[in-house]
Amino acid sequence: MRAVFWPFSCYSCLMPDAIPASQITPQLLLHAYAAGIFPMSESRDDPRIFWVEPKRRGIIPLDGFHISRSLARKIRQEAFEVKINFDFAAVVAACADREETWINSEIAQLYTALHAEGFAHSLEIWQGRDLVGGVYGVALGGAFFGESMFSRMRDTSKIALAYLVARLNAGGFSLFDVQFTTPHLISLGAMEITRTEYRKRLDAALALEADFHAGQRVFTPQDVLQRKTQTS
Repeated sequence: MRAVFWPFSCYSCLMPDAIPASQITPQLLLHAYAAGIFPMSESRDDPRIFWVEPKRRGIIPLDGFHISRSLARKIRQEAFEVKINFDFAAVVAACADREETWINSEIAQLYTALHAEGFAHSLEIWQGRDLVGGVYGVALGGAFFGESMFSRMRDTSKIALAYLVARLNAGGFSLFDVQFTTPHLISLGAMEITRTEYRKRLDAALALEADFHAGQRVFTPQDVLQRKTQTS
């Protein structure tokens, strides 16, 4: 999941040259995800977009998400309110609000359009009227493609991911694609697989009919913590 962790030079580009964002439509973007590739820009000020396909793909197995004892305590405290798609644009803006970002205005507009069509979703962590953490991504079939996350308070991005994994499990998803691993994501259970293995898992996931909203149910801390691996 592309947050603040790695510079653009660490990525594996599928195309040697960038293309104008005006040539990319939301429909083309969905086809790209189905083919195992995704877009990014080199910086917020660069209007061009690259197609990217990592040689090794980061995923979080939906039966292997790790929650530490300290994080479990925070989840049980219910100090935050979890919302779905309440302010998608604010989540994208918060993810881009860092010194270096691959999210330019063209990418933000593309995902906002996907959100309007029901394919892109945000899971948000609120404290009162303040948005303090969250994650957004794209749902297609039984695959969820995590795009970026942010945290304005300690552990709020981890809480967001914990609730997201619970929702994906409940909705019948089989693949949680985080694109790249980082120490942060590895501590939560992320792993790398080969491009060939990823494509196999992607094809199987796309054949499923999953429901991100899972009946619009409200997930409790117990829903999030059950079946999860506790670590020290």
